[in-house]
Amino acid sequence: MDSYVSLTTVVAAAICFLALFGTIFFNRKSRSHQENKTMASSLTLLDPTYSFPHSWKHHVFPSFHGEDVRKNFLSHILKEFRSKGIDLFIDNDIERKRSWGQTVISLFYEVDPTDVKKQTGKFGKVFKKNCKGKTKGDIKIWKQALVEVAKIARYRSRNWFTDAEMIKDIATDVSYKLNHSAPSSDFDGLVGIESQMTKIGSLLQLDSDEVRKIGILGPPGIGKTSIARSLYNQHSQDFQLNVFIDNIKRKYVIPTCSDDYSVKLYLQKQFMSLLTNETDIKIPHLGIVKDRLKDRKVVVVLDDVDRSVQVEAMANKTCWFGHGSRIIVTTQDRRVLKASGINHIHKDGFKELACENVSLVACFFNGEQADIVEGCLAKCFLDVTQGLRVLAEKSLISMESRAIQMAELLVQLGRKIVLKQSVSDLGKRQFLNGAVDIGEVLSDDKADCSSVIGIDLKEEEDISCTSERSFERLTNLQFLRISGNGINTQSLNYISQKLRVLVWSEFQMPTFPSSFNPKFLVKLEMQFSDLEKLWDEIRPFNNLKWMDLSDSDSLEELPDLSTATNLQELDLKLDLGDCSSLAEIPSSIGNAVNLKTFLIFNCSSLLEIPSTIATITNLKSLRLSGCSSLLELPFNIETVTNPMCIDLRCCSSLMKLPSSIGNAIYLQKLDLSHCSSLVKLPSSIGNILSLEELKLSYCSSLVELPSSMKNLGRLSNLKLEKCLKLEILLANINLESLGYLNLSDCSLLKSYPKISTDIQELDPWTGRISSLQRLVLSGMKKLLNQKPLGISTKFKACIICADGNENGIADGDENGITDLVQTVYCSITSEGNALTACHKRAGQVVKGHLYIFEVEVETEEMTSTELVFEFLVGYWHIYEERINSKTWEIKECGVLQLQEVPLLSIRVVNEDNEPSYTEIGDKPWNPSKTEKRQEKKSKITGASSGI
Repeated sequence: MDSYVSLTTVVAAAICFLALFGTIFFNRKSRSHQENKTMASSLTLLDPTYSFPHSWKHHVFPSFHGEDVRKNFLSHILKEFRSKGIDLFIDNDIERKRSWGQTVISLFYEVDPTDVKKQTGKFGKVFKKNCKGKTKGDIKIWKQALVEVAKIARYRSRNWFTDAEMIKDIATDVSYKLNHSAPSSDFDGLVGIESQMTKIGSLLQLDSDEVRKIGILGPPGIGKTSIARSLYNQHSQDFQLNVFIDNIKRKYVIPTCSDDYSVKLYLQKQFMSLLTNETDIKIPHLGIVKDRLKDRKVVVVLDDVDRSVQVEAMANKTCWFGHGSRIIVTTQDRRVLKASGINHIHKDGFKELACENVSLVACFFNGEQADIVEGCLAKCFLDVTQGLRVLAEKSLISMESRAIQMAELLVQLGRKIVLKQSVSDLGKRQFLNGAVDIGEVLSDDKADCSSVIGIDLKEEEDISCTSERSFERLTNLQFLRISGNGINTQSLNYISQKLRVLVWSEFQMPTFPSSFNPKFLVKLEMQFSDLEKLWDEIRPFNNLKWMDLSDSDSLEELPDLSTATNLQELDLKLDLGDCSSLAEIPSSIGNAVNLKTFLIFNCSSLLEIPSTIATITNLKSLRLSGCSSLLELPFNIETVTNPMCIDLRCCSSLMKLPSSIGNAIYLQKLDLSHCSSLVKLPSSIGNILSLEELKLSYCSSLVELPSSMKNLGRLSNLKLEKCLKLEILLANINLESLGYLNLSDCSLLKSYPKISTDIQELDPWTGRISSLQRLVLSGMKKLLNQKPLGISTKFKACIICADGNENGIADGDENGITDLVQTVYCSITSEGNALTACHKRAGQVVKGHLYIFEVEVETEEMTSTELVFEFLVGYWHIYEERINSKTWEIKECGVLQLQEVPLLSIRVVNEDNEPSYTEIGDKPWNPSKTEKRQEKKSKITGASSGI
């Protein structure tokens, strides 16, 4: 690279000699070697002593001489460059004397490179003219420069038929070179990369002119590709040609029937096409790579190689490449490296991977969700997803329900690994855990803390931290968790700019330090904080995925979220629970286009939700419960088509829903419980065909339900409890999926379908709700049968069991005890008082079988209008007169009031269906709650008929 830099100091000497010769300098944005030289010339000629700064504003510096070239050819090439987004510096800019590029590409436009090299022809005449008055030393240097410029990468106009084609090709090529010369910051701060780069540096020996082939060997997930990519990004600009071919094993599948020669030709064509950027390159034989590259210094990375023929085709011998070339191969198979003659091998195994991952989990991420860990470490750790998977496979961690859990002994092991990084100098450890170590580091103003990337202080630990520079020295801190008020934040004036995770409960400051920049922040969690606002100006939130400010009672405003536009992985969870002072959500929330979970509950001062929320098309869950001042939802919520759950519980000021709610076609759950001001629902609610659960309990102002609800064929749960003003239910109801209906304390309910007067009985429409298993109608006094009851009332009840087996389950338990019999049991209570009970010996419980009871109740014993029927299926202990805890699920049940009959004794129905009238006792047997499983209750009013 040094030769290129020195060349730029002299190559411009040729510029003014002939109007038709030019040079294009382009900024490589890489490491520069500044020369201590100055410029001294009144012409456009640059003296050899010119110095080149390394701070650049432009991409390309074209330099041509002559007004005719400037007005014609140069104007066209500049236009083409700008169309490709290439920023140009032209020599009439005031920056002409301050800025030049580092890489030189020569363009020989209607001039012969040989004339430039030998200073002959018209070019030679102009050269001699301009040498007058110059020293012999300057002339010698210029001649050497012209010889060199004729050798370097160049364009010759005679190779194109037209100037238009030439200009287009040159602009494309320069754009390509710019893209591949810009330094990458993708691996900045990558945990574990520095130690790996140090180890592999001795193998590369970049200062040597020999051609070297290096192998990176190891199992999946250890970061082989990341290491190779980092090496490539760091050094590729030092080579004339470079190529990174990733995932070779999957991208270049070799047909089983192909011979080796055909395979090598195919692979070599792909290789040369990528290396030279020629899409239609022809490879007639296997000598092309050597012919084209033997004089070129190249760097080639072949990633994830699984067969030696792949290396043989693309980088078989070192003699194929020019001096100083480097070939890097990553693989899981040592045999591939051996067969390819690669002896310089970097071995990266499970031990290193385990130590890195175990330390991270043990010191900071134990108990965290895997999605959050992967999101926080994705750009700063070697393949964390695969790494966690490997640890789980080795039983070093568990990932049940995607939560990472590590055994306590392994946590201690992981922390010991970190302790060994430095026994005496705590600031040289990567992670600090425990109040003693954290307090010692934060209290020492002179300690070097540049190695610390994580701090975790538990809630029960307090430290004394009075230094104003406590956090200033933690310049590389990426993970910070402080639980409780263990650190006094009154003197906090700096937070690391590299933070990816910031979790600080009970944070005591009203705002963050003004210098804090959250551009790398992935997770922000500030529960129970004293924050009034985060900051004043717009700050970058490009990487933010999780944000939790819940229970921050003093929070008055949210930050501007205009920059939260690049969220791509996982959910952005915005949790603002119990922020009672928050009065407004910024309209910039609409820029968080990947927001999926939005939690704003108990924000009692919040008056409205901005209409921009409608632009968040990926929103899955919107929870606004407890926002008691919220008057309405945005009118344009129709564009939010993806939410599966909307929770508006206890929004007591909400009077109506926008009609556009009907466009939320994927909505499954809608909770409007305790919306005491809600008068009616929009008719469009019937368009939400996916709705499964609708809760309207305690909507005390709700008068009627829209008839369009008959279309809700998937509705399985409808709660209308305590709807005190509800008078009319539904017309032509057809809710075939309804499994739960609660109408308790709907005291003004007057009409069921087709009935306009006070209800005397349940309408036959209930029979069309085939899935109904539980119906709650307690407290509905207008549904009482006004006809006088006799001294007793008779009911017929029935159940169908959901489990058991097709052949039935015989008497006796699994131990063969025969004093147990299969029994179906039914009891009736009124306000907790037992009225009667009966049990039916079934012999065996059969799935889908209908079991029928007939029971009588003395009406004089009834203390309310509510009767509770309880059913239970289990083993009846003959001698102990009780049912054991083993029961079966009851699929359906029903009760029907029969005509008045004289009081009979309660009967026990035997398995042969012959009734035997047996007195069970003054009080029916009532099993304890601990003995009940899968029981089903059917609540009906005193004089109602069948369910």
